[in-house]
Amino acid sequence: MQGSLGKSTGLGLALASALAFGGSGVAAKPLIEAGLEPLHVTWLRVVGAALVMLPVAWRHRRLPVRRPALVAGFGLLAVAGVQACYFASISRIPVGVALLVEYLAPALVLGWVRFVQRRPVTRAAAVGVVLAVGGLACVVEVWSGLSFDLVGLALALGAACCQVGYFVLSDHGGDTSDAADPLGVIAYGLLIGAVALTAVAAPWNLDWSVLAGRADMHGARVPAILLLAWVVLVATVVAYLTGVLSIRRLSPQVAGVVACLEAVIATVLAWVLLGEHLGTAQIIGGAVVLAGAFIAQTSAPKAAPAEPVAASAAAAAEPDAYKAEEPVQR
Repeated sequence: MQGSLGKSTGLGLALASALAFGGSGVAAKPLIEAGLEPLHVTWLRVVGAALVMLPVAWRHRRLPVRRPALVAGFGLLAVAGVQACYFASISRIPVGVALLVEYLAPALVLGWVRFVQRRPVTRAAAVGVVLAVGGLACVVEVWSGLSFDLVGLALALGAACCQVGYFVLSDHGGDTSDAADPLGVIAYGLLIGAVALTAVAAPWNLDWSVLAGRADMHGARVPAILLLAWVVLVATVVAYLTGVLSIRRLSPQVAGVVACLEAVIATVLAWVLLGEHLGTAQIIGGAVVLAGAFIAQTSAPKAAPAEPVAASAAAAAEPDAYKAEEPVQR
């Protein structure tokens, strides 16, 4: 009963995270169109969230010493990398398309398992990858010569690569007695992400007057500061908290399945709030991408061959995309 309750709680948290993350693009894009650079919106988002989480960081102030690689990886990949690539991509391509490309991450996780960790994967998992790639081809309409911006697509793919780090690192050490507290990991990840983004976003050139005005959301004039507050508090703080906690309860592959709903939620919100209408082929392609991601994530990896005890002990230091062990040094 207790395990079932924990799983139900984890599924609820994963759904809440998908809802929160899914609303980030529709709030950020009007700010970008109002005059803010994508990197500046990303910087405001991460710095604002880091300030909110500062008391938590102080409470876990020993974490960077105990887990330097974990917090650094989370900050650079799961925070700075994902957000910078995603916001830069939605400035060039529709929100729904950017998220659908980003959610090739489940397929990339399998690539990590097969080619980096050199572990076999199931046939169903391979089918899921093929479906995801085929669906993406429909989304970008390859038959029309890639009608979407190639740079925007590349940025969205970069977000997908960083998303792999988010799923792997969020589960790191989750089942050990000396596991890193997820709240501390998020807090320091946001702080490190804020520092990294400050170095590349040049916030001293930010046009602060945009935040004092209003942004256009498909004909509605919305206070820019209200949109920023949503991006910081809901689409970042709440999204990361619920997301990491759900992964700790469910494992990366199960949480990843629910997280794929983010693409659907974002696409629907962009359709309703931003007027971004997708064609029939793109909608079908998006459904195929999500189906492929679902199959890929729910396919259990094949059992690894037996290894000598010494080799197994060495392998325990390596991150596992499905059930990561405690890092030696995400």
